[in-house]
This record gives sequence, C-alpha cells and structure tokens, in this order.
Amino acid sequence: MTVSRRVAWTLAAAAAVALCAPVVLTVTLDQQRGRTSAPVASSVALASPSPPPNPSSSTAPPSPSPSPSPPSSASPFLDAENLAAGILGTRFSRNGSGSLVVVPGRVAAPGHGTVHRVRVEIERGLPVDPQRFARFVMTTLNDPRGWGARGRLTFARTDGAADIRVILATPGTNAALCRPLDTKGDASCGREGRAVLTMSRWVDTTPEFARIRTTYRQYVVNHEVGHLLGHPHQMCPREGALAPIMQQQTYGLNGCRPNPWPYP
Repeated sequence: MTVSRRVAWTLAAAAAVALCAPVVLTVTLDQQRGRTSAPVASSVALASPSPPPNPSSSTAPPSPSPSPSPPSSASPFLDAENLAAGILGTRFSRNGSGSLVVVPGRVAAPGHGTVHRVRVEIERGLPVDPQRFARFVMTTLNDPRGWGARGRLTFARTDGAADIRVILATPGTNAALCRPLDTKGDASCGREGRAVLTMSRWVDTTPEFARIRTTYRQYVVNHEVGHLLGHPHQMCPREGALAPIMQQQTYGLNGCRPNPWPYP
C-alpha cells in the first residue's frame, strides 16, 4: 500500500472513531528519511461528557417572598379619645402581675401655690402607653377648673419621692391596694397617698358616661385625688345641678349632670 493510500485510510478511520465516541484524537505525522511514517496516537484524552442536569439537584430560581400581610386595623374602640387616655388595647387579665412600674420623667408645676408632687404608676402588662396616660393625668390635675384653680395649689410630676401616687391597675390589684374598702376591683379609691384607678373603668367607664368617656376619666382622677387632699364625699344637691366632684358619680348621677371638675 502506498504512503498516500495509507494516510488516507488512517484519516478515514480517525473520522469514524470521532463519530462513534466522544474523544479527542491527536495525530502526529513523523517524517523520517524523506517519507511519512505510519500514524501514531501521541495522546488520546476522553472528554467526559457533561452529565445531564439532575432535576432533584438543579438550583431553581428563588421563589419570590410573599408580600407581608397588611397590619390589621386598630379596633374601632381605639379612637382618638381612648388613645389620648393612653389606652392601647382592651384585653387584659383581671388579675395582673401586681408589679407597679413608675412612668419615667419629671415635669415642673405650671401654676402657683403649694406644689404637690405626683408620681404616675402603671401595673406591668397593661396595654397602656405610659407617657400618654401620665400626660392625661397631669393635664387633668393642672386644668384651670381643677383643684389648683385660682392659684390654690399646683401639681408637678416626678418619678421619685412623691406626695401623691396615681396608679392604674388591674381589678385584682386595685382590690388589694384599696383594702379595707371593698371596691371588688370595679371602683377606684383614694387612700394612704394613693389614687388607685381600675383598668376596667378606665376602659369602659360607666353607662351614664359611655358617650363622654373623657369626662369620666377626668372625673375619676380629680375625685380620687380629692380624697387625698382631704375632701369627703358629697351628694347631688338638686335635680339638674352639676354633680359635685366629690359625688360618687361612678354609682349614678341621681338627677345631677355629669361634672369632672372641682371648680367648673
């Protein structure tokens, strides 16, 4: 067989191998003594075919994160009037932790006369905004129609030693702090330097004050602090008159009109 025919045969065989298997074939032609030698495979490397993608191990594009649910709207009960009183929720245990937390902060007395230092405290765990509640209390006490009217006295807020403590508590803690008075946890009290308000009334007020909740809350602050200032209970003087601040308006107006102020 001539050299040219042998080279042609070799190239044809190489083409057939390339079609039958995924290999890389390198052929070297060696020239010796003026002629081409038989082809030799100087190197043959099998090119490993890429394995088919494994569906179980393939990386799928990340699923889009679900959009967060919109926050639920506040309860209709939590209107501006209740938020101003510090109320953040209407669910609470009747018997709470019993631990009272002092609302931090100090505010100078705005008026003239004898200064009474007031410390505001809230039972731990109640759904109440401490600063809003404290602001409501102090705004009520220092109102021009309040106990300090016409320069009689004035109230400063403190988180230290105090003359008066205004406490908002669960019914159970209220009952304990008000003993020996029997409030059953549903009425506030003022004794031994403490004006103890009950959360149940602070939230729900009473049927006669259901449409004027702010008026009831102002009344109960002034009424209980009034006891700490030495004022006793009073009765409704006559039909249609404004109720005296020291009337027990929680238990009924008895013909009087609701009134939250010592000097209306």
